[in-house]
Formats: sequence, C-alpha cells, structure tokens
Amino acid sequence: MATPDAGLPGAEGAEPAPWAQLEAPVRLLLQALQAGPEGARRGLGVLRALGRRGWEPFDWGRLLEALCREEPVVQGPDGRLELKPLLLRLPQICQRNLMSLLMAVRPSLPESGLLSVLQIAQQDLAPDPDAWLRALGELLRRDLGVGTSMEGASPLSKKCQRQLQSLCRGLGPGGRRLKSPQSPDPEEEDNRDSQQPGKRRKESEEEAASPEGKRVPKRFRCWEEEDHEEERPEHKSLESLADGGGASPIKDQPVMGAKTGQDGSSLEDAKGLAESLELPKAIQDQLPRLQQLLKTLEEGLEGLEDAPPVELQLLHECSPSQMDLLCTQLQLPQLSDLGLLQLCTWLLALSPDLSLSNATVLTRSLFLGRILSLTSSASCLLTTAVTSFCAKYTYPVCRALLDPVLQAQGTGPAQTELLCCLVKAESLEPDAQVLMLGQILELPWKEEIFLVLQSLLERQVEMTPEKFSVLMEKLCKKGLAATTSMAYAKLMLTVMTKYQANITETQRLGLAMALEPNTTFLKKSLQAALKHLGP
Repeated sequence: MATPDAGLPGAEGAEPAPWAQLEAPVRLLLQALQAGPEGARRGLGVLRALGRRGWEPFDWGRLLEALCREEPVVQGPDGRLELKPLLLRLPQICQRNLMSLLMAVRPSLPESGLLSVLQIAQQDLAPDPDAWLRALGELLRRDLGVGTSMEGASPLSKKCQRQLQSLCRGLGPGGRRLKSPQSPDPEEEDNRDSQQPGKRRKESEEEAASPEGKRVPKRFRCWEEEDHEEERPEHKSLESLADGGGASPIKDQPVMGAKTGQDGSSLEDAKGLAESLELPKAIQDQLPRLQQLLKTLEEGLEGLEDAPPVELQLLHECSPSQMDLLCTQLQLPQLSDLGLLQLCTWLLALSPDLSLSNATVLTRSLFLGRILSLTSSASCLLTTAVTSFCAKYTYPVCRALLDPVLQAQGTGPAQTELLCCLVKAESLEPDAQVLMLGQILELPWKEEIFLVLQSLLERQVEMTPEKFSVLMEKLCKKGLAATTSMAYAKLMLTVMTKYQANITETQRLGLAMALEPNTTFLKKSLQAALKHLGP
C-alpha cells in the first residue's frame, strides 16, 4: 500500500499541510494540485466534481485571499518566526500547478485578488527562483496587462530564448527543416547515417568529448553549442530583438528563418518590426468605414443600432501598439461627449471582451486628455461614459486614468469632482472598489487624493486587515502635514465612523496623535468620534 505524500492530511508523522485550516473545497483543490505534472488537470476535475455534487460555485476570491494571507512560520536553524503568505508555503509542484490552473480559469478570477497573488509570487526571495513559476506568472501578468509584461518582457529565460531562436533558424527557409521534437525513426536514422560515412566517426568523437562520456541527443546538441557562442554578433542582435529592443514599444517579434546581413543584424526581424508599425490589412481595409462610423456619431445618433457594428470586432486583431496607432488615425480624443458615450456603449457590448492591454490603450485615448483639459465640471455624458467603462474595465481605468490624473500637476476641482463620482459609482463591484483603494494607497498623498479617497471609503470598502493597516499608517503620518486641510479632516472622520469596528487600540492612539495638531472646525467632531473608539 502506498505511503501518503509528506505534508498531506493523513500522513503519519507529517506536519499538517499548509491548507489544513481552509474550507473543504479549497483543501480538496490544493490537495489535487499536489499530483505531480497531472495536478492542474486533476484540479479542473475537482472543480467539475464539486459542481456536479451541488456545492456552491467555487469562491475564487476567497482562495486568492487565503493565498495572500500571512501566518507565522518557523524559519532557519535558529527557529525564528517569520510571516509568510500561504502561496510561498505551498510545495513547488503545487505552486506550478496552481499557476497553470489560474491561467486556465483566468476569466473567472477577480482581478484584484489575482494581482495580489502575482505580486507575492514576483516578490519571492528564494535563492534559486523557479523558472517555470516565473514564466507562468509573467504570462498571467501579460494577460492582465500589468508590470513588465506590458513592456514586452519575455517569460523565457535568456538561455531558453537562445535555444528557441536556434530552433527557429533551423525550421525556417534555408535551414534543416527539423521535425517537431519526437523520438526519431531508427530506420531513417540508420539510412541517413549510411549515406554519410564520416558522420558516425565525428559523432563518436563528440560523444567522447562530452562530460562523463554521455551521449548528447542530436536535436539538443546545437543548443549546447549556442551556449558557448554568446559573444557572436548575430546572437546579440537576435537576443536584443527577443528582449524587445530596449525602449521600443513593439515587442515579441518572431525570429523565423531570418536572413542575416554582413553586420550580423536580422533583415527578416527588421522587416517584422517595420510591419508591426502598420495596422493589420483587415483593419486598413475597414479604416474608411470606421472613420465614417465615427463621423456619423458626431452628426447624431438617429438610425444607429444598439448592437456594436461588426467593424469593431476587428479591434480584437490589434496588438496594443497597433491599437494606439488606430486610436490616433481615428482621432478618438476629438470625439464629442455624445459620440464618446455611444462608442463606449458599443465597446462594452463587444463579445468577447477587449483584452486588458487594449482596454488600457483605449482608456488613455478616450478619456485621459479629455479629463486633464477640463476647466469646469464634466458633462453628464462624459461622467456616464467613464463610469460605465470603469465598471467593466476597472484595472485599465486605474492604470491609464486614475493614477495619471491624481499624479498630474494640473489636477484641479473639475478633475477631482469627476474622480469622486467615478469611485463612488453604484455600478462598481466590491472587487473594483478594493482595486481602486489599492492603487490610491500606493500614490503619494495630497489634497486631491484626500477627497477621492474619502468618497471611496464612504462606500464602506471591504478590505483585509493588512490593507486597512496600510491605510491607517498613511492616514496617521499625514496628520502633522495636513493640520489645516478640511479634506483630510473629512477623511479622518469617515474612517473613524465608517470603520470603527476595524480600528485597533494601537491605531486609535495613532489617530489621537494625528488629531492633536488639527486646527479645522471639525476637530471637536473628530475628538467626539475618537472617544467612541475606546477608553
């Protein structure tokens, strides 16, 4: 009878599994993810089985929150206690399968929870980080349109990139046209060798020269040779293309059968980079129709259908850089507020949804310049357009609108008023509120942020104790610098009244110290609210 795996529930003498205290569905899922390379497939099987047995829909938000929850664990030979999130306490094979499963079910995941998990995975300080986990995390970040992935960073290691480039050169025109990696046909190998008498002798010499006399598989031998030729000019140029070529926004261009010039640069790759600056032919052909469609929006909405025009489906064919080019050619920033609202209605009705990367580009083009140039209150049309777009594409709006506007030098009452309407919109889901709060907490606070944050917290955002601690720490630190700020005083009052049950004794003392130098007329109200918090 097989012995249970170490660390699994039921293993004699083994320590409790990290997930032992979690709810039954989560425990079953994480236990299934322990099953070696088949773990992700078994995890999907567990999810299907739970659905067939009448369980409640699987709560991904609760799982992601549990993965981020820190607990004290014993570390090192000296037995010191350290706080470590559950994600980093899982066995490596479980982490790999978990990331694979998250990729498979990503549309079902709350963005804020997934971003928190990816941030923890990225901050893992292990001395030898797992390359597979790094690649999976990089692909998930790319899918969300965040971090280095937006800049085109490859999820592959440098060595893997070189090996892939070598393979692609062999597969391309003029190369050896290698077959896909599979077991070679022995008869075909023998026939080929018999036609090349000197080949076996050469391979025998290579075999004798290899470490420990082990034979190197032929389909990998060229990759090993690649490792010893890193300084060759053509390898440097190809590697720079694979890395994105520095600051260029055009990334991930394929390297297939490239013809190399005398200077070692790849002519095929240069051609690919140039072509990426152009729109796909399908969109070029429809560009006049799209321009006419926008012109119709400017002339009035009579006769327009509610369903999105079929031409807008071509947006799915664009990369982020091509989407940026398309927005420029269509002059989207020049749309009237009425045309903007109708276009947003169509964009929100598209199926499938826009990628987060393309939604980020559209947010910047449609809203950012328009909002930064406001000198008076935004129109109802503009407010409706941005709040409806934010309800569906919260992260793109946070990244391309909320952060830039709050950090801009010219942010004034008009911009602040619109952002306050945005964060307290009834259409925002709780996950979206948490995501916005996280974005604001990362910014340096100033008067406009006090107002926006106070509007958001009026909604009684549900946050983890860790996030609430960050909020309280920043709030208390601002006391001495905001003694005359009414916006800061209102923010303090909102926190003390709406989140009274969350405030600890230590945080209450911090609020008392921050309140002491306050000179606004709300000081007495703040002192009264403080008395209700405790002794």
